[in-house]
Amino acid sequence: MKTPKMYTKSGAASSSKIALPKAVFAQLPDTHNLLKQVYVSYLANGRTNLATTKQRGEVSGGGRKPWKQKGTGRARAGSIRSPIWRGGGITFGPTGNENYSKKVNKSAKRSALKQALSVALNEGSLVIIDSLELKEGKTKEFVKLQDKMKLQGKLLVVVDELNDTLRRATNNLGSVSVVRAKHLNVFDILNADTVLLEKSAIETLKIWLGGGDE
Repeated sequence: MKTPKMYTKSGAASSSKIALPKAVFAQLPDTHNLLKQVYVSYLANGRTNLATTKQRGEVSGGGRKPWKQKGTGRARAGSIRSPIWRGGGITFGPTGNENYSKKVNKSAKRSALKQALSVALNEGSLVIIDSLELKEGKTKEFVKLQDKMKLQGKLLVVVDELNDTLRRATNNLGSVSVVRAKHLNVFDILNADTVLLEKSAIETLKIWLGGGDE
């Protein structure tokens, strides 16, 4: 298991070491099938169903036969609401009642989360900070800390407890997401270039994900 980069609360590089629970951070997957399954289910469960179409019986008009049955030389037609007509009903279109959700059991989600954290650590995109203590809660204060640690791209900040000061400091930063350790998910980890993990959140992840051994 690789050793993550450590930073002090001021953003300076730290030479201290930390023992990460292997049951959480040393679970590299043989395949990415489970990660993909949980990732896709996250997107599917957040999908809104807004598309609707009118079927043949819902289209207005079409109460009379367009032309007589015989003698016109044209194909028989009974209603302008026919699906083969322009402006007619839609066959097998969305009704707005479709259910796109995908169920994944709790143990599979937790296994995928441990795999995602392990992949982030193995790729060097997981870094740890002693604590996130912002005095003023201003955006420039967090940006200064981020620049000092040289963290670029999409940043996922994982904290044990989310306070108003940190929320205010990151609200206006589109490339920064802040989440409590108990609300961490595979989607956020895989979409982040860097995962900044607060030291106090490690114990929470250990208890939540069942990382009993070191």
